[in-house]
Amino acid sequence: MAYTPTESFWKRRRVFVTGCTGILGSWLTMRLVELGADVVGLIRDQVPHSNLNWSGFQTRINIVHGDVCDYDVLERALAEYEIEVVFHLAAQTIVPIANRVPRPTFETNVRGTWNLLEACRHNPTVERVVIASSDKAYGEQPVLPYTEEQPLLARYPYDVSKAAADMIAQSYYYTFSLPVAITRLGNIYGGGDLNWNRIVPGTIRSAYYGERPIIRSDGSPKRDYIYVKDAVNAYITLAEHLHREEVQGQVFNFAPEYPISVLDLTYLILERMGRADLEPLVLGTATGEIQNQYLSAEKAHRVLGWRPHYSLEEGLDETIAWYRAFFEQVEG
Repeated sequence: MAYTPTESFWKRRRVFVTGCTGILGSWLTMRLVELGADVVGLIRDQVPHSNLNWSGFQTRINIVHGDVCDYDVLERALAEYEIEVVFHLAAQTIVPIANRVPRPTFETNVRGTWNLLEACRHNPTVERVVIASSDKAYGEQPVLPYTEEQPLLARYPYDVSKAAADMIAQSYYYTFSLPVAITRLGNIYGGGDLNWNRIVPGTIRSAYYGERPIIRSDGSPKRDYIYVKDAVNAYITLAEHLHREEVQGQVFNFAPEYPISVLDLTYLILERMGRADLEPLVLGTATGEIQNQYLSAEKAHRVLGWRPHYSLEEGLDETIAWYRAFFEQVEG
């Protein structure tokens, strides 16, 4: 049976979320508010159509305006709000952007992570820190699915940035005993993702407007696709278990363990939207990406009791419904 978050644990607990306007950050923030936590969100850019703003939850949290690359902002936020739990999700997450202009990716993903960890180290109220890594940190591995014991072999800019942040986070546990744990997830999908070059929101938008969806690769790469609500549950579950010595300093994969090719996923979305008449436009131009990459979540099952609640079809149906409502409101 899947682990269920404990409302009594989060009631009035002071929580800091970086990247709270992103797809995962927004849903995590919303869930924490529902559980009764006092949430402080770090926001760099105002995004009027972000899920956090669109849902109305931005008015239900305290907001610190600033950048994870600004250490003073982080230290002040943790100290003034006496933060107990930290979720570090702020990152540049778009692979093509990282390949085109890597410097901002390294600045945000690497420097931002050590700034956050250093600020946590100097604030005695911080009891638990969850750092977002990625399946991309593994690089290309000879054995699938990937397990936490496999070495990090990242080669491309985004992948390297996440591997570096991952190892820096581990160093803060082993060197300073900071109560930190690291997540490695596959591709997160769900309502609120406004990066239209990603396969799920891009295909949904194309189908909604009656256009052929575009696939940058040849359609054959296989990936994990984890629904955002399952990802949120993973982060909350891990944070709740961070008092345990066998969890601190550890890395956990979270995945539905159902890899699917990009082309098959596109066809499935079109089918769920009733637009099977639209044939995907396969460009085959993507570079700097790994062919097949998916995870084993056995450790999360065994140690944390975490399991996904949603099938791919159930997650896609909720996601499609979110975007239909979003497009209708934006057009209106």
